[in-house]
Amino acid sequence: MKRFFLIVIPLLFASISAYAQLYVPGETLNYRMSYRAKLFPNTEVAKVTMRTIETTLDGQPAYKVHGHGETAKAFSWILPVKDTYMVWVDPKTLRTKRFEADIHEGDYTFKSAYIFDWENLKVHTRWSSRNRPEKHKTMNISPAGMDAVSLYYNLRTVPDSIIKEGFARDLEMVLEDTVRYLSFRYDGREVKKVKGLGKFNTIKFRCKIATSDGFSFTDGTEFMVWISDDRNKIPLYIESPIKVGSVCAYLSSYEGLRYPLDCFIKK
Repeated sequence: MKRFFLIVIPLLFASISAYAQLYVPGETLNYRMSYRAKLFPNTEVAKVTMRTIETTLDGQPAYKVHGHGETAKAFSWILPVKDTYMVWVDPKTLRTKRFEADIHEGDYTFKSAYIFDWENLKVHTRWSSRNRPEKHKTMNISPAGMDAVSLYYNLRTVPDSIIKEGFARDLEMVLEDTVRYLSFRYDGREVKKVKGLGKFNTIKFRCKIATSDGFSFTDGTEFMVWISDDRNKIPLYIESPIKVGSVCAYLSSYEGLRYPLDCFIKK
C-alpha cells in the first residue's frame, strides 16, 4: 500500500491536452482512492486533491501546482498518510523551477527538494528521511528531464491526432539521486464508469515505471490510466495491481476546468 501512495499521488497530475493549457490556474481535481481484493469489497481508503494557482517564486511570476493526499479517517489508525507535493513552474517556458515533496506515511517520513538549472542542464537535489542526515546531489539532465509531477502534465503536449494505435512515449523522471524512466503506451478508447459521476468516453494508457537500474521495463511497476476523451484530458481513473488485490484512484469532483467535460455520457 505504501508503495502505491508514493506512485499514485504524483500520477494524479497526469493530463494530456494542448500545449497552451498545460497548466490551468484555478483548476482543482479531487480524487478518492480505494482498495480491492478477492476477500475484500471495494473500500475507499484515501483522498487526493490537486490544485493549480498563480503565484511568485523568488520575486518572479510562477504557476504553483499543489497536491495533497491523506488516508480516510476510518483507516488512519492502520496507515496514517499525509503526503504533499508542490511544483513551481515558469509560466513562459512551462519548465519546472522548483519541486518539493513532504511525505508522512506511518512512522516513515521523507522530504526532498529539487532546483532546476535549465541554462546549464543540471538539477540540484537534496533529500532526508527519518533519523538520517540530509543528502545532496547535482545531476546532469536532458532538456526532457522533469520532476515526477511535471512529467505527467507534459503529456498534455501530445496532439490528439497522434493518440492512436502504436503511440508510445518514454519520459525522463528526476528522483533524489538518479533518473528513472516512465513508459506510456496507448491502449485504446473505451467507455469508463466513474463512481459517483457516471460514464465517460476515455482514452486508456498502459504505463510502466522502469526499474532502478536503467531502461528495463520488464519487471517495473505497471499501472493503467484512463483520461477524459475531450479537450481537458484530465485523469478520470487510475488502477495499479499490488501483491494482493489492486488499488485505484478515481475523480470525485472538479472545478475550474478550462473546457466543459464533453466526454461525459450519462449518470
